[in-house]
Amino acid sequence: MDYSQYEIYDFDNISAFNMSTGYKERSYQPHWHSYGEIMLVGPGDTNIYKVNQSTYKLVPGDFVLIWPMEVHEIVDADREEALVIQFSNAFMNTLFDLQRIMHLYRNLHVICINAHPELVSELQVIAYKMKKIFFSNCNDRELRCCMLLMEFMMILDEHRNEFAPELNSGAKSVYADDVMRRMIAVTDYIKNNLNADDLSQSAMAEMAGISKDYFSRIFKSVTGMNYSKWLNMIRLEKATELLALNDRTLTEVAMLSGFQSIPSFNRVFRSEKGMAPGEYRALFVGGKENEH
Repeated sequence: MDYSQYEIYDFDNISAFNMSTGYKERSYQPHWHSYGEIMLVGPGDTNIYKVNQSTYKLVPGDFVLIWPMEVHEIVDADREEALVIQFSNAFMNTLFDLQRIMHLYRNLHVICINAHPELVSELQVIAYKMKKIFFSNCNDRELRCCMLLMEFMMILDEHRNEFAPELNSGAKSVYADDVMRRMIAVTDYIKNNLNADDLSQSAMAEMAGISKDYFSRIFKSVTGMNYSKWLNMIRLEKATELLALNDRTLTEVAMLSGFQSIPSFNRVFRSEKGMAPGEYRALFVGGKENEH
């Protein structure tokens, strides 16, 4: 992938949610980033977007869904009144159900008002609530907007039968509610006990009361990644929080996040973030810290 197209906005490092509007230019070059975007299409007869290799000619009120790491482009569209909602991938990974929805809908990129008027109407109400709250500059605007984002995803998921062709639902396994509840309980345990002695896939499968192979299949189906990659992402999420506080050494950050060694911490962090932990900390403190 061409890293020259990779974009880093400030909110990606410090916030879970961002919103923007009011751009005069009608186009924006192909690019990609680690956070997701939801675009509410603005007015006008010409609104052309491209996601991956597909080009969409949309009408006012349609939604464009861009999942993390997808190449996308605004070919020619209103950007002055269009609304752009941006959400952190780390935030989506905090809840197992959000991961499930994001993975399930990974092939869905547009929600058209003409095809889904009832759904789009509900989602527009939520989007405009977000806009009102976000631009009010109230102290808890991020929390309120994240709650609305979860409502947005929940309503979308309630209409999943409308998108069967895009979702390839027939190829997906459906797991019993009881199994999913146990999986959620296990993932919550992991997030709260990152430095526990044994967070191996075998141990977590045993905690969930299912076989290791079945546990592995559920994880891959729901999150789109294997267990070890997911665990590293959760550990990195914790590490980035601690690095931003700047009150612990890098060794302490690594241990509290569940990494067993500094080399392992550095390797995984650089692989996922494109920089060393000390460089990431420098984003918050204005100068590079000494590594411990």
